[in-house]
Amino acid sequence: MAKKKKNIDRAAEFNNYYKSLFQDRWDDLKVALLKEKENIEFSKNLEKPYFFDEASLFCVNLLDIKEGDNVLDMCAAPGGKSLVLASKLKGTGHLTSNDRSSKRRARLHNVIDSHLKEEYRKNISITGHDSTKWGLFEQEVYDKILLDAPCSSERHVLSDPSYLKQWSLNRPKHLAYQQFAMLAAALEAVKVGGTILYSTCAITPLEDEDVIKKLFKKRKDRFELINFECDIAEDREFGKIVLPDVSKNRGPLYFCLIRRKK
Repeated sequence: MAKKKKNIDRAAEFNNYYKSLFQDRWDDLKVALLKEKENIEFSKNLEKPYFFDEASLFCVNLLDIKEGDNVLDMCAAPGGKSLVLASKLKGTGHLTSNDRSSKRRARLHNVIDSHLKEEYRKNISITGHDSTKWGLFEQEVYDKILLDAPCSSERHVLSDPSYLKQWSLNRPKHLAYQQFAMLAAALEAVKVGGTILYSTCAITPLEDEDVIKKLFKKRKDRFELINFECDIAEDREFGKIVLPDVSKNRGPLYFCLIRRKK
C-alpha cells in the first residue's frame, strides 16, 4: 500500500509541476501526449523505410548536411536521425554515431545495418563515448553536430510506469546539467563556422531554452543562433518547440540551431 501511495504522489508531483508551467493549457497538452504518435515514413536512400516523428525529420534537415561533411551524432540511438544524416552524405565524408549505453548502441547497430546499403555504411563509425567529455579529445573536427540530448521525455513518463518511477522534481535539473555539459563539449568539437543542432523531446524550459541561455552566460562570444522558420513549431525564448496539442500530434520536440563563431 505504501509503495502504491508513493507512485500516486509522484504522479501528482509530475502533474502539478507541468500544470505550473503550462497553466490552463496543460490538460489539453497532457491528453495529446497520451495519444499514440502518428509517425511518417522516411525512405530516401534507405534499403527499407524507417518510421518516426515528422518533427524529427524537420529537425535533422535544419543541419543542411552536404556531401563530404564530417558529422557527429552525439546521442544517436535508436538511430532514425543517423539514417537521415547518412542518406544525405551518400557514402561521402564521415558520420560518427555515438551512444554511451551498450544496450542502446546495440539497437543503433541494428537500425543502421538493416536500413543502409553497404556503400553508405562504410563511412559510419559507431562509438560509445561519454558525450559530456567529447571536447576534451576532439576539438574543431566536425562540420555539423547533432545533439539530440537525453531528456525527461514526458510523453513516456505519462504512459509508462517505469519512466514515472525514474521521475522526480530534481530530475529535470539533473538532466539540464548533463545537457549543458554535452552542448559545451559540442561547441569545442565543431569547427569554427560549423553548426550544432541541439534538440530534446522534453517540454520543460529547464531542458530546452534554459540550456541555451546558460550557454550564452558561459560562452556568449563564441556562438550565434541561426534563425529558421517552422510552421508547426512555436517560439521559445531561444529556439522553437513542436507540441502535439497544436501540431496534429507531432512532437514534442524542442530544437535550436547554433553556429560556432570562434
